[in-house]
Amino acid sequence: MIKVKNKKAIRNLADKSYRANKVRNLIAIIAIALTAVLFTTLFTMGIGTVEGLQQATMRQAGGDGHAVLKYITDEEFNNIKDHVLIKEISYNRMLCDGVENKEFLKRRAEFWYDDDGGMKLGFCEPTSGHKPVAENEVIADTKTLQLMGVPLEVGAPLTLTLDIRGEEVQRDFVLAGWWESDPVFNVGQILASRAYVDAHPAELQNSYKVDNSLTGVINASIMFKNSIDLEGKLAKVITDSGYSLDEKAPNYLEHNVSWAYLSTNFGMDAGTLIALLSGLLLIVFTGYLIIYNIFQISVIRDIRFYGLLKTIGTTGRQIRRIIRRQALILSTIGIPIGLILGFSIGKSLVPLLINNSTYAGSAVSVSPSPWIFIGSALFALVTVLISTFKPGRIAASVSPVEAVRYTDGNTKQNCKPKKSTDGGKMPRMALANLGRNKRRTVLVVISLSLSLVLLNTVFTLSQSIDMNKFLSKFVDTDFLIAHADYFQNDYSGPENQTSESFIQAVETQPGFEAGGRLYGGRAEGFAAEDEKNTTQEYNRNPYGDLMAAVYGLEGMPLQRLELIDGELDDAKLATGKYILEGVPLDDNSIPEMENKHYEIGDAVILHNYKGTSETFAGREYTTQEFIMLGHVAIKHYSNSDRTGWDYNFYLPADVYKTMVVQPAVMSYAFNVSEDQEAAMERFLQSYTDSVEPVMNYVSKFTSLKEFSGMQSTVVMIGGALSFIIGLIGILNFVNAILTSILTRRKEFAMLQSIGMTRRQLRRILMFEGFYYTLGTCALSLVFSTLFSLLIVKSFCGLLWFFSYHFILWPLLIVLPFLFMLGMMIPLVSYAMTDKQSIVERLREAE
Repeated sequence: MIKVKNKKAIRNLADKSYRANKVRNLIAIIAIALTAVLFTTLFTMGIGTVEGLQQATMRQAGGDGHAVLKYITDEEFNNIKDHVLIKEISYNRMLCDGVENKEFLKRRAEFWYDDDGGMKLGFCEPTSGHKPVAENEVIADTKTLQLMGVPLEVGAPLTLTLDIRGEEVQRDFVLAGWWESDPVFNVGQILASRAYVDAHPAELQNSYKVDNSLTGVINASIMFKNSIDLEGKLAKVITDSGYSLDEKAPNYLEHNVSWAYLSTNFGMDAGTLIALLSGLLLIVFTGYLIIYNIFQISVIRDIRFYGLLKTIGTTGRQIRRIIRRQALILSTIGIPIGLILGFSIGKSLVPLLINNSTYAGSAVSVSPSPWIFIGSALFALVTVLISTFKPGRIAASVSPVEAVRYTDGNTKQNCKPKKSTDGGKMPRMALANLGRNKRRTVLVVISLSLSLVLLNTVFTLSQSIDMNKFLSKFVDTDFLIAHADYFQNDYSGPENQTSESFIQAVETQPGFEAGGRLYGGRAEGFAAEDEKNTTQEYNRNPYGDLMAAVYGLEGMPLQRLELIDGELDDAKLATGKYILEGVPLDDNSIPEMENKHYEIGDAVILHNYKGTSETFAGREYTTQEFIMLGHVAIKHYSNSDRTGWDYNFYLPADVYKTMVVQPAVMSYAFNVSEDQEAAMERFLQSYTDSVEPVMNYVSKFTSLKEFSGMQSTVVMIGGALSFIIGLIGILNFVNAILTSILTRRKEFAMLQSIGMTRRQLRRILMFEGFYYTLGTCALSLVFSTLFSLLIVKSFCGLLWFFSYHFILWPLLIVLPFLFMLGMMIPLVSYAMTDKQSIVERLREAE
């Protein structure tokens, strides 16, 4: 076989054929761009959301270090800092046990010295002014300065009241610089200079192991070369430096890895991998449907051209190369357009995802990662090449004779004679036409159905977000008031209990319906005897008993306890002989019954070491025995002191008050009439700002805003993806109709030559569009139902704030518009192609 240098000729043929198909090119570029938009949007949302959440998590954790060594000394720091695995280490020294200024009741502040590395890793570098140098210079975040009433001016004076090992010390400073507060990190940061540390060497001696004082301790943030196996690297650094990982060892160093990086250490389970691959395959398939149809149209329209090329010796491989070259030219135009549009769409959607997570308010910036564009471009290009394979094979295999006689669905099956008395009716003719190319008909119906299934799924998810479940996790009444320390997880009682003046002010407001006090506090010193846990060494008081949280509830909050098993009998509880045990809930609000300590009917013995009823072996306590009546759910945000306890018990308030010396009101829960909810919200805001600033509140309306935002996000993001896939489906439908009309031009001309009118021909095409739509409706309803019941329902069961609801109304709303579209598109397509006379169309085949 003689090899001929014909690559240039093939390129010329491909380029000229490309330029001759302007309409095809435009549609193909749109299709390729939409496919690239899909990939880029998803890649941008995925990478951008992970990046944004990780950055927000770092800020919530207080820095972006991989790991931290806590409460260490200068000697320990110097022994570790030069380890070979450490890329960077910061020196952060705590300068007091607490900042006691009254302005920090609702937002506590910390006083540190950070070296340059510590400022960078802790996001504390001043953006205005300069770093502290002199002994009396400090820098701080803007919200801390605002609370103190300090103007944002270099040299502005401020006074700090410091807790130094239990002793209050006042010191005067001047402001050297500041940075913008991050809403995610709700702790004030005030940083002093190295000169301050050098001026107080005795005061800043580390005595943590002796008295648990935080004054003078060093926390060292560590950065490794990468975030792989952080636990292993940190363990090696500690052990190689001569220290222990055993908490009981004298040379133990307290440590932890940053939870912002935990996701990088998780392996991907098979289910997640299959779900991701299925999603990518679905998108590739969606893009394939339209691009395949576009090139199929091109091949069918130019089938005679390819037949003539075969007669002059062009090989099938060369014809495939012509089609592939055209596809690559179109891709070089369509893919960049899709990448830009997709990145813009994804970038605008990422903040919606972040702002409706627990990191709302974080500054979100989606960096144009090269992986977004590389991955999206590759997936789009692969989709294009796969889509051109079948049309290229058709063009390569056609003979010159077949090319001249080719019509849509011209196969042996179509030539079978069929006897019928009603075959000439328009609906039957239209149905028969769709059956001529069953494969394309099915692909078009599937393409149209995909967007509808996704649309129904999106609305099913949004409607399944359960407001009551969501709100009950945070507030199970309209409002909850308490001391500001309670909401900072720093309640102990009675010095920071809820004031009676605040409660009385609330009860006199219009619309107040019912409320109740919740008593409790770590200061009461409760402990439990539990013979089943005699080996437990942690969580014991100095007398060997297991420390417990005991709460006393008035009528309303007591009745709102969520009963898990047993009884919630007011009459029995009021006798003082019965008690309820609290059981924690997991993220899906399922009781963790493995954490209960008593069975119903068991005896529960409680000691209160603040009492004075008995004295035994030098310890004073009251003691009382109860019978376990039932188990109830611990609601972290509404019926606990927001700290972790192994043992939790609930009693009526009247019984509880007999057991303690000074009952402290931990919080007060209440409801108001619906028409006065907004007014009560305004009253509480004003009261806690001006009358009793040490008090604070939460309401269901604050959480309701988060809930509404979450629903909107699901609808907006899902709707955007549905719209893109819907556009692809409609474009595919247009292409299918055009293909059908273009390949049957001779057939239509023959029908018209024997008496069929244009009106009858248009009716046939309208019926074809109607059948496409009817098939889409049927398939969408079936797929949406199956997908909803099998996939969405299971997904809703995994998330605590979802309650699955089966719905199909989004489909029922869209379907009438789809029917109209299905019958209008064939008419418009036919009008665009019906430019020649019957004779001209018949001569095309000659």
